[in-house]
Amino acid sequence: MTSIAEIAPARGADIQAIADMSRRLVEVGLPWTWTPERVMRHFRHPDSLVITARSAGCGTSVLAGFAIMHFGDDIAHLNLLAVESAHQRLGLGRQLLSWLEHTALTAGTFTICLEVRARNPVALLFYRRLGFVETGRVPRYYSGREDALRLMRDLRHT
Repeated sequence: MTSIAEIAPARGADIQAIADMSRRLVEVGLPWTWTPERVMRHFRHPDSLVITARSAGCGTSVLAGFAIMHFGDDIAHLNLLAVESAHQRLGLGRQLLSWLEHTALTAGTFTICLEVRARNPVALLFYRRLGFVETGRVPRYYSGREDALRLMRDLRHT
């Protein structure tokens, strides 16, 4: 049995694995846009935060999930959040998001926004259960192929 050993800022050595996870878990059926180069830009950007969750078991540490968020003056934008299949439905996505919410509050940012595929009921339910509300629809947001729903959460009302 594995358990989550830590949630912490990503390491440079995590960039390729994060990009690969995005390709497998988030960008399914779309062109790969969260390449290692793009993830690295966020990793190095002073207003972005890339965090990881690692599982521990059998003497090893494995990347179980990650999230990327960009902080603006008033709003933080959750760019990506993914959890490996073996670790889904165990609360890890909530833990990653909670970590980012605490960081946003510490920075004085009280709103988080994101886009999610309109045809992804699992992700929509996940975010809605965490208090995100729909604020709009963006036609063909994903590579000109799929609509996105724009979601927002005001952290002052948690």
